[in-house]
Amino acid sequence: MKFIVSSNLLLSHLQTVGRVIASKNSIPILDCFLFELRGNQLMITAADTETRMITSIEINDVEGSGLFAIPSKNLLESLKELPEQPITFEINDENLEIFIYYENGKYNFIAQDGNEYPQSKPLNDDASKLELSSSDLLAGISRTIFASGDDELRPVMNGVFFDITPEEMIFVASDGHKLVRFKNTSIVGNERASFILPKKPANLLRNILPREDGQVSIGFDSNNAYITMERFVIVCRLIEGRYPNYNAVIPQDNPYKVTIDRLNFLNALKRVSVFSNPGSSLIKLNISENSIFISAQDIDFSTSAEETVACVYDGAAMSIGFKGTYLIEILNNVPSEEAILELADPSRAGLILPAENGENEDLLMLLMPMMLND
Repeated sequence: MKFIVSSNLLLSHLQTVGRVIASKNSIPILDCFLFELRGNQLMITAADTETRMITSIEINDVEGSGLFAIPSKNLLESLKELPEQPITFEINDENLEIFIYYENGKYNFIAQDGNEYPQSKPLNDDASKLELSSSDLLAGISRTIFASGDDELRPVMNGVFFDITPEEMIFVASDGHKLVRFKNTSIVGNERASFILPKKPANLLRNILPREDGQVSIGFDSNNAYITMERFVIVCRLIEGRYPNYNAVIPQDNPYKVTIDRLNFLNALKRVSVFSNPGSSLIKLNISENSIFISAQDIDFSTSAEETVACVYDGAAMSIGFKGTYLIEILNNVPSEEAILELADPSRAGLILPAENGENEDLLMLLMPMMLND
């Protein structure tokens, strides 16, 4: 087998799919990229035991066809140091010895038999299908993934929940302390369906989608999903189990509504939270007419901080505590200049909403309060 390919083109695709490869693999061949020659297309696959990514690039002067697996470290480290140039791959079909020729030299190593590379499981006949734009999928994942959990005892929380209905698509993520629900009414399904996308493929999509145009096709059954983009395909195992009823935890009647300048409030929280107890990260908010008094203290080290920010509020005064790191994280992900804080009482969850939603979008973020000693 033989072919010629641009070094930079090959490297950029290898670096993208290479993010799938785990640092420690139970199956040694998964440390490799799988190359498959098909006419003038080179198919490249990288995988771990649960996720795989496939891409293809155009190649020239192709001779032969076949499958072989190349150690990812050898290839990535060597190509990284090469300036842009055409490089020639020559593969001995008998012993899979590979020579890579470039302008002033060559690399040489032995590949592995590509037939030993684990194959992906096809979808069941009753699989569901969904089409949406790359920008809509990116928005859904980007708005929610930060709120997903890392709890081995509750695996269903460790990903983004896709809730598809004939009226809208809802992306949800929660770790039990914070929850994000993002609705998009421009995406609809033929029937009611849902799946939980694990954090790893969700993060891979978040990295790829900004460079993708056009439609994304998602096919999924109860175990696996195939996500097909213009230049990449991600195949992943889905998280099995029933996602909790997220609507049940969202408080409906919140009489206290506070409108804040998001950036001012966020920067004040960042300054004050430096002085909070590192273990609890407790921030106390005293909300009164048109102002929020933010305070934090660490009794162990006798440090404290307080700051007042302006807001729009004309209800009764109240005090509520939140974990500062979570509140900062939520405000970092609110996409509008102003945010609305909806509260009922200090023991019930607070809602953080953007003052303005994008077209066809509805974003809601929820944060559980912390008990105040006083």
